[in-house]
Amino acid sequence: MTSSALWYRQFGDPIDVLTLETAPVAALPAGLVRVHMLAAPINPSDLIPVTGAYRHRISPPQIAGYEGLGIIAEKSAGSACPFGVGQRVLPLRANGTWQTNVDADPTWMVAVPDDITDDIALRGYINPLAAWLMLDLWPVKNKHVVITAAGSSCAGLLMQWAQKHGAASVHGIYRSPSRKVETKALGATPIDMTDASSIETLAARTDIVFDAVGGDLARLLLGHMPRGSSLVSYGLLSGKLFALPENAQAKIHRFHIRDRLETVSAAKWQGWFNQLWPLLRETSLPPLAIYDFANWRAAINYFNQPGRAEKPVLQF
Repeated sequence: MTSSALWYRQFGDPIDVLTLETAPVAALPAGLVRVHMLAAPINPSDLIPVTGAYRHRISPPQIAGYEGLGIIAEKSAGSACPFGVGQRVLPLRANGTWQTNVDADPTWMVAVPDDITDDIALRGYINPLAAWLMLDLWPVKNKHVVITAAGSSCAGLLMQWAQKHGAASVHGIYRSPSRKVETKALGATPIDMTDASSIETLAARTDIVFDAVGGDLARLLLGHMPRGSSLVSYGLLSGKLFALPENAQAKIHRFHIRDRLETVSAAKWQGWFNQLWPLLRETSLPPLAIYDFANWRAAINYFNQPGRAEKPVLQF
């Protein structure tokens, strides 16, 4: 029996350095659980490490991918896994999910409730947990909220959940014109990223910005936000760093989900998902574009298209 995986053995453009490799299936290490993968989404957090942006803490060779859905195929002797063979699970914090079989520590494995569909479950980790934790750390009740990169998956969750948390107003700053209708459909007021005048006016009455863009947009917002306001930086989709402008009165907070994972207990980890599943049941998510695993290049190329309407998913 063989298993296939998308490896990167050097840093670079994912299209150039990822390779689909096949190898014999090894014996399952003691204490681990083998999960046969069904599907995995493509997120910025999957591709950015491949470029070398985090080379200070990640070194190749590595298997790509941080989340996905699978079913338990085998449990090793002595495994403390409470889930049975055939159970749908998220094999998280393991050795890369872009492979046909993942050997995972059952401590961090999350069981999928029976009423959660595959298309929800396969993307139930990175973006939902990040959005939920940010709203917990920076409460938005009765506050005016701005969310950049409005077309992204995480921003879509933030816009919907900020309203559930009682935000006084929610605005979404979008780049591609096709995102205007989508942003409005999620209950937020859309603002064109190129409309500097409107962004300046909006920033002047904003309490909290959740920013995944950085660069010039972050500096523009910070230069006009009032005293006591906050900008939460959780991504740099522009690829550009930014600093606090001299006239800035707002505070910058940086959010990295990995910082929360370093100290979380197994019980608290499972508790997070117990709270996330009910939210996801009632949340609007973008449609999926399914690609066979062997077609991974086409999936990544589609992911890189501006204004794409669907979320690309690798199907194993």
